[in-house]
Amino acid sequence: MGADHDLAAVLGSLRPSRADAGLVGADPARCARALGVDGVAASVLTDSGLSEVLWCTEGASARLEEVQFTLGQGPGPEAGVGCVPVLVPDLARVPAGRWPVLLPQIAELGIGAVFCFPLLVGAACLGTLTLQRTAPGPLPDAAMTDAWLVTNALTAVLLEGGDQRDAFAAAQEGSEFYGAVVHQASGMVSVQAGVSVAQALLRLRAHAFRHGRTVAEVAEDVVARRLSFRDDENRPDSASGGGTEGS
Repeated sequence: MGADHDLAAVLGSLRPSRADAGLVGADPARCARALGVDGVAASVLTDSGLSEVLWCTEGASARLEEVQFTLGQGPGPEAGVGCVPVLVPDLARVPAGRWPVLLPQIAELGIGAVFCFPLLVGAACLGTLTLQRTAPGPLPDAAMTDAWLVTNALTAVLLEGGDQRDAFAAAQEGSEFYGAVVHQASGMVSVQAGVSVAQALLRLRAHAFRHGRTVAEVAEDVVARRLSFRDDENRPDSASGGGTEGS
């Protein structure tokens, strides 16, 4: 009764929002309770290859999205590219070669199972809904059905009142995780290193991983001109602050 009530409340309150509730106006923690998991996260895929977190419980789910974004691997990217659900009931049993860098970090977060659902618009994937749980084991059939209900509701919310490009723009504007700074930094690195924006994002990710930082932190340094990728140096600029940075 309690879970059913929570699910009904979540579905009833999912709507676009620019207020303090964020882009998706519902309580993600209540959604997690309704689905019988420890955390949820919803992300939208942009046409520049970025994944923007729109709606997320605190703690392990937020960190999982951050690590997947930095590394560019994991159930979220896999579901987004393949437009299919990626259901991993026991992460300890996943072959090491599937996500070689991500798996040890997921283990450190105490996540035992991950279930990722694509937000489908026809044959295209608008984004993903990711559920995580400390305890391994499959989702019960009822929870699986409810997860698809939430997935479909989120898709409708993102498309409400505009086309897919409008949803992308709203997501980038509303995201508290990465937002415009990564887009701006990718453009600057593209100019500095003479590469495409997609390649610039890969360089940001590689630099973040090598230095144990998040992509957002590295992007902030690029935008603040504390870090330059001119000639792929990947090092802090010297004190001159002159014309060595791209813009």
